[in-house]
Amino acid sequence: MTTNRNRTALLNFLLAVIVLSSFAVTARAQQSPHMNSGYIPHRVYNSSDKRFSDFEVLLAELAKIDVAFVGEQHDDPATHRIERAILEGLARRRANVIVSLEMFERDVQASLDDYLAGRLSEEEFLKASRPWPRYATDYRPLVEFARAHNWRVIASNVPRRIASQVSKQGLDAVRSGPESERKLVAAELACPMDDYFKRFAEAMSKGHPGTDQKQSDKKKEEEQRAMIERFYQAQCVKDETMAESIANAFAQQTGGQSGPLVIHFNGAFHSDYRLGTASRVVRRLPKSKVKVISVVPIENFDNINVDEYRKRSDYIVFTLKPPAAKQAQSN
Repeated sequence: MTTNRNRTALLNFLLAVIVLSSFAVTARAQQSPHMNSGYIPHRVYNSSDKRFSDFEVLLAELAKIDVAFVGEQHDDPATHRIERAILEGLARRRANVIVSLEMFERDVQASLDDYLAGRLSEEEFLKASRPWPRYATDYRPLVEFARAHNWRVIASNVPRRIASQVSKQGLDAVRSGPESERKLVAAELACPMDDYFKRFAEAMSKGHPGTDQKQSDKKKEEEQRAMIERFYQAQCVKDETMAESIANAFAQQTGGQSGPLVIHFNGAFHSDYRLGTASRVVRRLPKSKVKVISVVPIENFDNINVDEYRKRSDYIVFTLKPPAAKQAQSN
């Protein structure tokens, strides 16, 4: 009798352990994105509800819309892991997804298409497409995930040589350029001196404090203003071209399907506050449902001042800065 009771107690104990372990795994899966590399520390803030939310809730909302912007800090490793997790979550919810990337330019679209279709090797693709320096760690996971799911990937940006010309000569560099180059730029270009310009000018002024101190203050201000305006025009050309690429991709639906979800990855400045590329997509697709996500690396999750961030976007995904970044900032 004692032996049977011991066996029963042992079985009940093992069953309890299995059940508790299952609950723990389920709870963690519900609150956190997972990847092959493991758990990604994060917190999700819903700006419209003014409260912290859940990663799966964010994914569920994104799966119902037309265009999603993910604004990143280019040098944050956790951000890029979150981006991959977003694609994984969307793949569980819908099939017609298009990935759009600031990191590839329009004139390499053919090479990108050929690689996705298996007509180019990865080595040939990389030689032809001018990938960003950290492509292998930061953006290859996005491209490869899209490739595995037969999703289109859009090389959305204007070629950097054209943007560079605009930063030196202004918009006339686009208007006077050859027709072959003009096709690589958005047909409609608008560059208003609005809140976006104010934010851009403020950011530029921090990076360019002034010219020769011997010049008069008025001349310095005029030169700096002219320089900032040219760089802003180059920024507008990028935003307009990316927005046109997104709008064109959204409009090209086939087989009687409902419109796709276009998810666009760019530097956060291009979409924060629903300005930049985001505002230009809304102008082109006024009836579309657009959401903006901003991924923000911070030092810890215990004292987040949400009022500092919540106006940036519909959702804020906070990630933890790596230790090296924390140390560099303190030096």
